[in-house]
Amino acid sequence: MTSQHSKTSVAAISIFASGGMAAAKFAVGIAIGSLALISEALHSSVDLIATIITWAVVRVSDKPADEEHHYGHGKLESISALGVTALLYVLAGGILVEAYSRLREGTPPPTISAVPFVVLVIDIVVNLWRARALHRAARETRSQALAADALHFASDVMGSFAVIVGLMLAALGYWWGDAAAAAAVAVMIALLGLRMAGSTVQTLVDRAPEGAQEQATAAIRGVPGVIDVERLRVRMVGATYFIDTIAKVPRTYPIDRVEEIKRNAQAAVTKAFGDTDLTFTAVPVARDNETVRDRIMVIARNSGLAIHHVTVYDLGAKLIVGIDLEVDGEMALDAAHDVANTLERNIQEEFGADVEIDVHIEPLEPELPFGVDAAPERVQTIAAALTEYAAGGDIHDIHNVRVRNTDAGEIVNFHCRATPSMSVIRVHEHVDAIERALRRAFPTVKRVISHAEPPRA
Repeated sequence: MTSQHSKTSVAAISIFASGGMAAAKFAVGIAIGSLALISEALHSSVDLIATIITWAVVRVSDKPADEEHHYGHGKLESISALGVTALLYVLAGGILVEAYSRLREGTPPPTISAVPFVVLVIDIVVNLWRARALHRAARETRSQALAADALHFASDVMGSFAVIVGLMLAALGYWWGDAAAAAAVAVMIALLGLRMAGSTVQTLVDRAPEGAQEQATAAIRGVPGVIDVERLRVRMVGATYFIDTIAKVPRTYPIDRVEEIKRNAQAAVTKAFGDTDLTFTAVPVARDNETVRDRIMVIARNSGLAIHHVTVYDLGAKLIVGIDLEVDGEMALDAAHDVANTLERNIQEEFGADVEIDVHIEPLEPELPFGVDAAPERVQTIAAALTEYAAGGDIHDIHNVRVRNTDAGEIVNFHCRATPSMSVIRVHEHVDAIERALRRAFPTVKRVISHAEPPRA
């Protein structure tokens, strides 16, 4: 059963129960002349009005956000709860005035019989069932309107007990018992209204639910990649938690990694609260464990530059940095030099003016969308040459050789194997020597791309 269907069905059942019990108590109260029982009937009548309002409101409050209500329609439940509270205070005031009048004038006690007690016992049983059902539905759907309705019916039980006590006092000869019971019912209604008003006003002024900020902060801090939560705000609209947070993430992370963190944060708060809407603002910050190379890569990325082969040497008093900077191959040298100078200035602003920087400018490899596989004979020839250049060295098992013809020349890809314990530097040196030998032997080869891997287990 959906939450919307659950709320509307429970509210609808309460309408019929409220109407039936209000009519029964009112009829019996008039018949025996009991102000306390009439007061309870009026209380139940207000409950009936409240339940009808609740039934109407919950049908609207679960509607999704639209162009005019960006946060949905959930606060209609709070507004309806305020309206019901106002009705309760009007009722409580009227009952107190009538009770005072009867006590002052010494009105004769009501006619006592078994009928009102039977009606009140049935009322207590019905109200306990309704309060339990409404409370369960309110808890499951986080509906403030249903929670207010459940509180009404729970208070009705106390009111019915007060009326029973008043009627028993009247039966024992205490003429004031019925009026005193009516006054007690009025006081209960007033206290109920005060409690409802406090809770509803807090929701309308966007008070954060108790403990929600701490729980949401802990959930987001537990997401891998989140360094800290700088600010977090929570408010509720209907059954939905709206959470706004500013979280710190490493500035070295690419955009797609940050988006993954956002998705994981949404999943974390949804697991903690259920229905949530998270606004996640990521603030990139430097971590204490950032290396000089990390910081230089961030500077280049923020400038939209492609760099590689970043070398850093610390001579104690001076930092020496070497960078390969890729620019458009058709760019004029003076323009490329300006780009390199700008990069150097940005690095000096980060590390100090005395840092020594050498930028090697090289053409950015163009995209070559057009290419076809070379003839099998050509692939065999290239594969044989690669195997020959690798013979007797630490690189062996040349395989998966592919050759493609492009407008710029031949592109060669191959896989090879090396000793698992060999360092990446040594593997690169050996593979690089094989690539250079291939390009010398085959001038039409534009680029060689190798993939070294350990031997098969």
